[in-house]
Amino acid sequence: MSRPAPWLLYAILAIVAAILAANTFFVVDQRQEAIVLRLGQPVRVIHAPREAGGAGLNFKTPFLENVVTLDRRNQAMEADQEEIVTGDQERLVVDAFLRYRISDPLQYYRTLHDEHTAQDRLERLVNSSLRQILGASTTDDIISGKREVLMAQSRADVAKRAKESQLGIDIIDLRMKRVDLPTANQASVYTRMQTNRQQAAAQYRAEGEQKKREIMAAADKEVTITLAKASEEGAETRGQGDAQRTRIFAQAFGKDPSFAAFYRSMQAYEAGLGQGDTTLVLSPDSAFFKYFEQGPNAGAGPATRR
Repeated sequence: MSRPAPWLLYAILAIVAAILAANTFFVVDQRQEAIVLRLGQPVRVIHAPREAGGAGLNFKTPFLENVVTLDRRNQAMEADQEEIVTGDQERLVVDAFLRYRISDPLQYYRTLHDEHTAQDRLERLVNSSLRQILGASTTDDIISGKREVLMAQSRADVAKRAKESQLGIDIIDLRMKRVDLPTANQASVYTRMQTNRQQAAAQYRAEGEQKKREIMAAADKEVTITLAKASEEGAETRGQGDAQRTRIFAQAFGKDPSFAAFYRSMQAYEAGLGQGDTTLVLSPDSAFFKYFEQGPNAGAGPATRR
């Protein structure tokens, strides 16, 4: 019986070595973490944040252990559209997305096993939380008024539920991507919102008109008081001026009675004839015209006419 050729033996040894190496050594990427399973049970984690061992070349017991890799980066999940009944009995269709990361790979694998199961479980948590949080809020709050506050409450609620369920996951963020009205409800909701805005605008206009009337009434009152005070002060000032004028005239008339008579006659002429359209029927020798005939000395005594 002939012996096998040496090259055939070397080839068999090389194949056995390659199979053994393939089942012993494995590489963990920087973006991954690996769970080593022994007979289907997880025994250790490689390149996890809190575990020994790092990325790169690693080894396992051949044929007894196998490796499951998980993504250690932040992951995104988009939840299916969910129809929610709000606190004011309106229906809304909500699209939400979630960002999370694996914080405990062993717990994650024991509870969820794979990414598909994890996303299915998280989607149910998100939808349940949104129905609870948004169902107690009004449509206006969800659309604009308190959207950020409601999302923060939902995010905290989902994080709490994930921790209580021991999913091995940290919730990073939860957002509503879109909030729409069901097609059948859009017209009625838009009409109601328009009516509410018109009522609010009418109320603001009424309050503004009332405020305007109050301001105008206060201003009119202030003007009336100011005018009354000014009129009173003016009358008092005019009275003082008239008294002063009368006193000065009295002193001046007492010193020269003829000049006083002449001055009063000039004032009478100005008042009676100043307009140019006055008709007087008087006797030619009337005292009213004595200064026209005799001049300023008409009322003076003999000493004055000299």
